[in-house]
Amino acid sequence: MKLSVPGRVTATAVVATASLLVGGSIAGAAPAPEPTLAAAPDIPVANVKAHLTQLQSIATANGGNRAHGRAGYKASLDYVKAKLDAAGYTTAIQQFTSSGRVGYNLIADWPGGDTNQVVMAGSHLDSVTSGAGINDNGSGSAAVLETALAVSRAGYQPTSHLRFAWWGAEELGLVGSRYYVNNLSSTNRAKISGYLNFDMIGSPNPGYFVYDDDPAIEKTFKDYFTGIGVPTEIETEGDGRSDHAPFKSAGVPVGGLFTGASRTKTAAQVAKWGGTSGQAFDRCYHSSCDTTSNINDTALNRNSDALAYAVWELSS
Repeated sequence: MKLSVPGRVTATAVVATASLLVGGSIAGAAPAPEPTLAAAPDIPVANVKAHLTQLQSIATANGGNRAHGRAGYKASLDYVKAKLDAAGYTTAIQQFTSSGRVGYNLIADWPGGDTNQVVMAGSHLDSVTSGAGINDNGSGSAAVLETALAVSRAGYQPTSHLRFAWWGAEELGLVGSRYYVNNLSSTNRAKISGYLNFDMIGSPNPGYFVYDDDPAIEKTFKDYFTGIGVPTEIETEGDGRSDHAPFKSAGVPVGGLFTGASRTKTAAQVAKWGGTSGQAFDRCYHSSCDTTSNINDTALNRNSDALAYAVWELSS
């Protein structure tokens, strides 16, 4: 993130249909069951963590980071793209230049759905140069990837068109996502019915923060957390400082999740969520210790499931 210094909701939407029996009603026949839309699947946190292990290995093999313009970033993008290609997505790499280095966005479209109503979920894939960036933002990137793969495994056929994105050069000032939005025609921008952003969703001393930008998207996330008995707060630490900002500026409804960066957790927040009072949500924020050991599994699991819940609810 670019900043200044046990239960599962399984609500199923019922499709209202009328049963038409040719030749009239049949005496004694049981009524036909009403078809339903599939509920969002549980996202296996082990799968999300496996992606984080791969991102850590990539960073370790490439100078300790996955930063814009560095080999570790391109290798991270190639890893994500290969998974999506194998799962049946239509992928595209968007190239741009920032600070004298080439950067890349990765866009993945799931075939089908109304392309005039596009639901997007995205995260920034780059780290800072000082570390592997496993919470910031391997956590969001891995959860978005695993949700996209869950769409494929489920053979999900949403009403809306689904698009997933991994942004480059967020740490240099939202460069990749801004480039994407600025290069959309006004017609194509208007087709995006919502953009969901996931930046730092596995902080080791986590809070549960929900963006309050679009009321419908905010309610969707809050409904999920209410369903599992986890209180939330409005996200303010990174307000406007992650990849949702260019979308919001262009008039696209946005929302997202966050577990905290360098701000300290208060005693009141510890009473809500546990953890350590007076300590940063992520003591390794923008540091070399932001490795696979810098992840809270419970937070990562809950937020990954909330991500999938929102994707299914908003696209059905």
